[in-house]
Amino acid sequence: MSPMRLSTVVLDAPDAHQLADFYQRLLGFVVREDEADWVLVGPPGGGVGLAFQTEPAYGPPRWPDREPGEQQMMLHLDIEVDDLAAETARAVAEGARLAEYQPQDDVRVLFDPAGHPFCLWTPDRP
Repeated sequence: MSPMRLSTVVLDAPDAHQLADFYQRLLGFVVREDEADWVLVGPPGGGVGLAFQTEPAYGPPRWPDREPGEQQMMLHLDIEVDDLAAETARAVAEGARLAEYQPQDDVRVLFDPAGHPFCLWTPDRP
């Protein structure tokens, strides 16, 4: 039996192309597939990609607190960076929104243009 391999993480969005464009700019990814309601982007040299699917009834998750019946955060992307302040500023310039609540000094929680939370983080380095 062949081993399973994770190939893609798919995020719903009100506009797949708009969100794919954001992550393409943010991560330096390239478009691998482009359809009317579906876009797949990934690292230029291969690897796990991100896909975006248009969902007209999409509702953004709530983080950190949510009211009963609201969509909870079911996953988030962790993105390692070397310079947390500079990359946070760049993410905001590309269209991300900084979350009010920041739980750690070496992590910045942001929301992409569709409201999905993601984290920029730096590893502990001497």
